[in-house]
Amino acid sequence: MDVLINVFVALHIIGIAALLGGFLTQTKAMTAGTARFTPSMLHGALTMLVTGMVLVGLNQAEDHQVNMVKIGVKLAVLVVILGIVYVQRDEESAAKPVFGAVGGLTVVNILVATLWT
Repeated sequence: MDVLINVFVALHIIGIAALLGGFLTQTKAMTAGTARFTPSMLHGALTMLVTGMVLVGLNQAEDHQVNMVKIGVKLAVLVVILGIVYVQRDEESAAKPVFGAVGGLTVVNILVATLWT
């Protein structure tokens, strides 16, 4: 079961990399006001959602301690990210504050995952 958990952790990290990588590739366009939410950002966020839910289930099945408050905060931040990216996905360009918010919330999610013990 530990191998399966590690596979989903790797997929979760790939999801966050797709979301953050999509944001970072658009930062130059953001300064010009032409940044767009790319499909990789949406797919990365969806990957994070699905793999995160699977990870919680697998860890509970193994009787590992799961901090539900931390998971709830991460889920809330991710739902906001998903909502913004999903609604704005077909727009020609995103407003700088909205696009910046997605990048900031992504970093917040990473910090919650790594620093909250």
